[in-house]
Amino acid sequence: MAVQLDARPPVAPTPGTARPRRGHRLSRFDTKYSPYLYVAPFFLLFGVFGLYPLIYTFWVSLHDWDLLGTSPGFIGLDNYTALMGDPDFWHAVVNTLGIFVISTVPQLLLALWLANLLNRRLRARTGWRMAVLVPNVTSTAAVAIVFGVLFGREFGMINWLLDHVGIDAINWKANRIASWVAISTMVDWRWTGYNALIFLAAMQAIPRDLYESASIDGASRSRQFWSITVPLLKPTIIFAVIISTIGGLQLFTEPRMFHSGTNPIRGGSLRESQTVTMYMFENAFAPNYNFGYGSAVAWLLFALIAVVAAVNVLLLRRLGGGGGLKEDA
Repeated sequence: MAVQLDARPPVAPTPGTARPRRGHRLSRFDTKYSPYLYVAPFFLLFGVFGLYPLIYTFWVSLHDWDLLGTSPGFIGLDNYTALMGDPDFWHAVVNTLGIFVISTVPQLLLALWLANLLNRRLRARTGWRMAVLVPNVTSTAAVAIVFGVLFGREFGMINWLLDHVGIDAINWKANRIASWVAISTMVDWRWTGYNALIFLAAMQAIPRDLYESASIDGASRSRQFWSITVPLLKPTIIFAVIISTIGGLQLFTEPRMFHSGTNPIRGGSLRESQTVTMYMFENAFAPNYNFGYGSAVAWLLFALIAVVAAVNVLLLRRLGGGGGLKEDA
């Protein structure tokens, strides 16, 4: 007996008639909206602890706000106008920029060189890499005390070494440029190892094949460093420069601890090394308690950091060219 089969093709379901399953809808929701939920905690914390204080500080800067008073008065931009004509503020700006340049440039160059050494095949590499971070975890107060003794005028080791080469003793705390050098040395000693580890982590990501090919072509280690390592580290260098700019222009603890005696927040009797953050603290809190004026200093410091960081990034991009490998001519 013959069996007749239905040869008609199956009818495709009409679009829109089949309802998506609940698991499918949840999957689409997870793919579309879950990334926003994951990053939301950061923006919430930033809004509470970063953005709100920033806006509130600007609002305070528009007032004659005495911390010991009870009724702050709105004065508009008068604090900023007074600040533009304040010689002590500009004195602090020059001190900040001077210490920043003297400390940051040698610090990053030395960190790059140190990272290149630590990237080689050394015995006890892990121990050496951990050792460069020891200054960073040392107490800032202890570092300031030690360097204060080293740079002492009468019995400091630095002046003792200078005396052996025929240079007269330097009053490191009373001389403006000398205090910049002393504080910059303290900052370099503390943060060079930290930046070196950042550069080292980036160097570890560079393919070894590039160095092997360069060695076959006869390139020396120095040539490999400047033609391969430095160009490929350009994004990391920009990151380190930005972080160093933010930290360098907000310098407070080192110059504050370097000077002792009465009213050390002035950075010396003649404000030899008073930074912008120290000047802000002096006006906003003890001894002046002018919270509005100190808030105006904080906002101008914010603008200064933004400008200097942007200039540094533009210079690095121009000096670095395209950021690719440099070929031999």
